[in-house]
Amino acid sequence: MHMIEDPEKIYFAEETYQVVGAAMEVYYKLGPGFLEGVYQKAFAIELAMREIPFREQARFEIEYKGRPMGQEYVADFFCFEEIIVEIKAISGLSSIDWAQVINYLKVSRKRVGLLFNFGSQGRLEWKKLVI
Repeated sequence: MHMIEDPEKIYFAEETYQVVGAAMEVYYKLGPGFLEGVYQKAFAIELAMREIPFREQARFEIEYKGRPMGQEYVADFFCFEEIIVEIKAISGLSSIDWAQVINYLKVSRKRVGLLFNFGSQGRLEWKKLVI
């Protein structure tokens, strides 16, 4: 009999919850209207205050059939060495934004990505993407 892995571990439910909580705190403290860079700095401070392990501007080299192509993607944040995080400050998220995170996941060989939009009115807009 083949054992199925615990979905909570595969999709990093607890880690995702922590990262989303940090993003919500930033949104509720700053609200909409700032440039993306302001949210990036505030998010980095919040992650550090919550002792969530992260790297800013995490670089992932693009390969084709195991060969480096000399190009890379740069994700806004990489949390817990497992979760790609991309930040936007726009009126609304689109499929182009989701595709960007999916590409980051493919290149990094990770399964979970979070896309946050701090520019939406009234609430933090976010999406969890899993491949």
